[in-house]
Parts: sequence; structure tokens; C-alpha cells
Amino acid sequence: MILIVIIFFPATPWLCLLGIRMNGCKFNVLLYSEESKSAFYAFIYSAFLMMNMPNMHLTVVHLQESKGTFIGDNQNGLSSWPISPTSDWLKDVMGRADSATKTKDLELLTKANDVFSARALEVYHQVIYCNPNIPDSVDALLDYSRKKSIELIIMGTGELGTLKGLIFGSLAHTLQNKSSIPVLLVKNLSEDFLNSYGSRPILKLIHK
Repeated sequence: MILIVIIFFPATPWLCLLGIRMNGCKFNVLLYSEESKSAFYAFIYSAFLMMNMPNMHLTVVHLQESKGTFIGDNQNGLSSWPISPTSDWLKDVMGRADSATKTKDLELLTKANDVFSARALEVYHQVIYCNPNIPDSVDALLDYSRKKSIELIIMGTGELGTLKGLIFGSLAHTLQNKSSIPVLLVKNLSEDFLNSYGSRPILKLIHK
């Protein structure tokens, strides 16, 4: 199941989202990355969007704890891509699943990385340093999104039911409630969706 919360879509970005080019309009998407299974699904869904939207530009954002708020260096391409089969947090997430699920997750991950490799010129990584509390984290994400003309924010709902999930879930839903930018929260992806995504070729990706 995909939980989608769309607050408002102006006409031009909405047509961009549908893949309709209007004078080469660019559709800027922010993917908030953290360490949970729902964030993994948000990562997969972002790859799905890039397979279908040649005008999409994706910025993967991480928050790092700091006493003040400032933006680190922006990196383009896959040199510092945060999702890999050897990531400690991903191994921890997959460690809770049976062998069949692990195999499928690795296949999904490989497919997503192939998509982002093919679109490397439109993929960026950004670290934002801020205080670790919810209000400051939300403000930092929204301030960055407004400055970079982000038109859609994608993030996982977090691991609800755990202390970590309670904290992150509060971040996700606080951001959703405060944002004037459309927010798409991903909790899970259906088997039908994952099967369709996994079988879809990426050879027709359009490079700008």
C-alpha cells in the first residue's frame, strides 16, 4: 500500500508530473533518506518515478546533527550514493526478513541503482546540518525545499511502533502538516506494484 498525501499541485508542475513536457519544464523532487524499511520503499518509488518522468531531477537529502543549521556540499552522480547492499542499516533491515524477501529486496535495490545510474546527471545528494529536534529538522527541510524550488517531497513514514519510529513518524507527519509543498509519504509498496516495477525495462530512459 502506498500512502500519498498531496496538498496542492499548481498546473504546470502537475503536467510535469504526468510526464507532459512544457517547454522542457524540470520537475524537482526531494527524497528524504533515513534508515528504515519505509525509507527503502520511498527510494524504490523514487526510482519508479524517474523511469516514467524524463524531466524529473532528484535530490536525496540527509540530515546530520549539528548545533546550528547549514547546508553541506552538494554532490552530483553516484559517488556517494547512500543505498548499497553493504550499508549497515540496510543489512539490519533485511536481516529481519526471510531469505526470499532478502533476495527480492536486493533485486529491487539493484534495479533502482541501475535507474539512478542511467539518470546520474539528474541525481544529487545533499547533507543538511541542523539540531536533531523535530521542529528544527522540519524547518531545515522546508527551507531547503523552498530555496531549491522543490515541487514534491518523498519520504518514508518510518518504523511506526518502535521508539525510533515514533520519533521519525512525528517528523514525517509534522512535515506533511506544515508543508505547502506536496508531500508523498510511503509506508509500504504492494506486491503488484513491486512485481510491475521489477519487470519493467529501463532501456528507454531518456537522457537530457
